[in-house]
Amino acid sequence: MKLLRYGPQGSEKPGLLDKDGQIRDLSGVIADVGGAAISDFSWAEKLDISSLPVIEGSPRLGACVAGTGKFICIGLNYADHAAETGATVPPEPVIFMKATSAIVGPNDNVIIPRGSVATDWEVELGVVIGKKAKYVSEAEALDYVAGYCVINDVSERDFQTKRSGQWTKGKSCDNFGPTGPWLVTKDEVADPQNLKMWLTVNGESKQDGSSKTMVYGVAHVVSYLSQFMSLHAGDIISTGTPPGVGMGFKPPQYLKAGDIIELGIEGLGNQKQTVIAD
Repeated sequence: MKLLRYGPQGSEKPGLLDKDGQIRDLSGVIADVGGAAISDFSWAEKLDISSLPVIEGSPRLGACVAGTGKFICIGLNYADHAAETGATVPPEPVIFMKATSAIVGPNDNVIIPRGSVATDWEVELGVVIGKKAKYVSEAEALDYVAGYCVINDVSERDFQTKRSGQWTKGKSCDNFGPTGPWLVTKDEVADPQNLKMWLTVNGESKQDGSSKTMVYGVAHVVSYLSQFMSLHAGDIISTGTPPGVGMGFKPPQYLKAGDIIELGIEGLGNQKQTVIAD
């Protein structure tokens, strides 16, 4: 299934995308696309999609997951991206947190924060946890995944690297976490380690990669994180980005008001954002 949330920000309703590309309303079936619904898919087993109301027009899409408790990111998880930033691949996954207040819909504006001179883009594979995971093995890790989504891990590089401390302050600004358009359930993703990923700015290709070059794969990351913290249904893991980010160019290329970012991952849908200044 391709689960989604549609409607005005803060008042989204649950829905799904049918085989014809129409949005169907799920309000009569589940309260929201969040922890309760994605931890137990028994409601979907006898679902008659053709009987669900069709939503006409092109409503705003919200983030594809509601009530996310943790937004966890993995840094430097592609060797070629690490090289372009002058870093080396770490011996264990680098973990940092992105504030959940950064989460927005896939086509909402990206906001350049006040004082920013280095707002950057990063297309990433998002992993949505489906049930509590604690001390799970790598072999069983994917059993705890509900599905996958597209994430733009928007980053302010000066805040991230020049303002002291850890990376969180450069990753957590408002609207720095476009998520969706859909939560694609794991049964529709044959291999999360073989998905094409791309991103353009103003129609110019910037990132053109694949999740197959990920250093620490999804199963490893889920298992690894579960050794340090319990993962809960609705938690999101953003698994890193392939090369082509703005800071990797010489000279660096950063976003400015009026830019259009488009990005997508094979089978998981596309995003499109307009960049505005705060």
